[in-house]
Amino acid sequence: MALDVVIRPARAEDEREIVELFRSTWSRVSEPGPERPAGAAVFDERHPVENYLVAERGRRIVGYIAQAPASPLETNRHVRHIQGLAVLGSARGGGVGQALVEAVCAAARAAGARRMNLRVLGHNLPAQRLYRRCGFAVVGVLPEEFLLDGAYVDDVWMSRSLTGPHEPAQPQTQP
Repeated sequence: MALDVVIRPARAEDEREIVELFRSTWSRVSEPGPERPAGAAVFDERHPVENYLVAERGRRIVGYIAQAPASPLETNRHVRHIQGLAVLGSARGGGVGQALVEAVCAAARAAGARRMNLRVLGHNLPAQRLYRRCGFAVVGVLPEEFLLDGAYVDDVWMSRSLTGPHEPAQPQTQP
């Protein structure tokens, strides 16, 4: 695990560093959307600063993770959704991503959530391996959901229970 990093709640003054981190890690392997402009805002009404955790090494942010309610419906307020995860290239492989995922799951659990969901591109195998190590399981796949650089890419949905240690979700089948 990344013992040389501190995971902490993001602060408004972290926004510039988070944008820089997002821009430095953006690629079609991990993002179906457009590249974020340099001056773009991260925090807004739909993405409040309270939904972000950062990994800090020294005084530098080397990773972040964002989570939010899965929907605005009161009936599923117990479900959270990871909206973004990025780790600086030089900090990868040292447990920063896993520490961020575990921290965001713990924070969601402490706030009363019972389940954490996420979406990951089908060709982003490193991210899928990370999420599996953290107890997530594939619960669905939307085939060819995105057309990225001329290739169709699946949208993989993963989920994890927050009520026990790494209890992966089981796909539901209809009789």
